[in-house]
Amino acid sequence: MDRDLLSHLPVVVAVARRGGFALAAAELGMSASAVSHAVRLVEERIGQPLFARTTRSVSLTEAGQALVATAEPALQDIAERMERIRGIKGRPAGLLRLNVSHVAVPMAVTPVVTAMAERYPDITVEIFANEGLVDIVGEGFDAGIRLGEMIAQDMIAIRLTRPFQVIIVASPAYIGRRGRPGSLADLAAHNCIGYRLVRSGAVYRWDLAEDGKDVAVETRGTAVVTDSLAAIDLALSGTGLAYVFEPLVRADITAGRLVQVLPQSAIEEPGLFLYFPRRSAMAPKLRAFIDTAQEIGRTSSRTPGRVA
Repeated sequence: MDRDLLSHLPVVVAVARRGGFALAAAELGMSASAVSHAVRLVEERIGQPLFARTTRSVSLTEAGQALVATAEPALQDIAERMERIRGIKGRPAGLLRLNVSHVAVPMAVTPVVTAMAERYPDITVEIFANEGLVDIVGEGFDAGIRLGEMIAQDMIAIRLTRPFQVIIVASPAYIGRRGRPGSLADLAAHNCIGYRLVRSGAVYRWDLAEDGKDVAVETRGTAVVTDSLAAIDLALSGTGLAYVFEPLVRADITAGRLVQVLPQSAIEEPGLFLYFPRRSAMAPKLRAFIDTAQEIGRTSSRTPGRVA
């Protein structure tokens, strides 16, 4: 094997995964010119172009697709095996890349990463927060965190939180101005903070319960967000009603900054789960995250008012 070719394959894979030279350079900590040079060297060695380049886009050629399809899983396997070898006698180390929803950060990620900073100083956790579902393997992530109902069946899933309710809240100031809704029908007369789904572009209809049945309620108001944490900020400011996960506002409700309305309409979600492909289950850096999360979960389950 040409050693120069082998050493530059990770660069080719990064360009393919990120869809561009500049993005790959940023991920790898290299200059764009160094990335371009590495790709050009591989193309010269195999005698075929790997990428079709335009001023606006970079896409794989047929040869590039074949090379990446072979190289990417092999490089991933090598990286995982090296991490396991390093973890036999030493401490787990490396970069753990997580793709998570925004709400998962305070609910399930922050406490774990905080604890890991002390226990596993050689592990760096990179948190990519977004609301759209992605192919975590294809995008180069070690694991993802989402609601249980959103996880593909071929993934291993580990519970990070207990089930929790989705509730409607408002500030005392808002209720003082507009009153408290007494039924789901009353929501039509209130300023409801909307939530736009990133993937479809539609405004989410609130899933609620009425007379023992699940209903989807279309709402309207003066603000629409793509992040539940932004909805909470708007609710705290007195803008309107927000539809949120209860653990995110538990402290605000206890302190009186927010008030739950229509409690009988709340539904229950299955909780947040860490998920990953089966082949990644034994990676020491991922195992360290799982062990820490489960220990925090056991401690929290014994502490009233906290999420496991």
